[in-house]
Amino acid sequence: MILLKKAGVIGLWLLLILTTAIITSAYKQRSADGPNRVFSGGALVSGELYRGDEPDWSFINDIDTLELQLLTPEQSRRIWTASIDGKIYVWSGYMNSLVGKLWKSWPGQAEQDGRAIVRIAGVRYERQLVRIKSGAGLEALTTLMNDKYGSAATPAVIDSGDLWLFEAAPRMTEGAQ
Repeated sequence: MILLKKAGVIGLWLLLILTTAIITSAYKQRSADGPNRVFSGGALVSGELYRGDEPDWSFINDIDTLELQLLTPEQSRRIWTASIDGKIYVWSGYMNSLVGKLWKSWPGQAEQDGRAIVRIAGVRYERQLVRIKSGAGLEALTTLMNDKYGSAATPAVIDSGDLWLFEAAPRMTEGAQ
């Protein structure tokens, strides 16, 4: 009985140490230049800021994730992406689930203020996230998303609001007409 009690106390201490380490790592990452594989990060500050004509985004379909930072709040995350017809898209699934409603705050923040920065291979691009609520004409994009990630995206899932889809459109800079 005493041995069992000591093992329980040691187990609780180990759990406390592990929990503290995870919380500390997550807190420290929030001020870092970008996310890591597990935790969200701070503002994307390093890397060249792209200036020029709209890129050919087809290379996006060959990478797993990009780094996405909203300007409000300045928090970044790794996110899935796809490109079709010269446009770049990001999305968030499970938005109608309890987990999605509690865990995924960035889509609502992006709908309020869609100004964003994406960083791909060390290059930062200023973008404007524009939510697409209707699935009309999105069959090719959802097929690409499913092929790339093995997800179950369909235009109907977008229509239902379970998947929030955003075009990462070019952001008009101040003074541009």
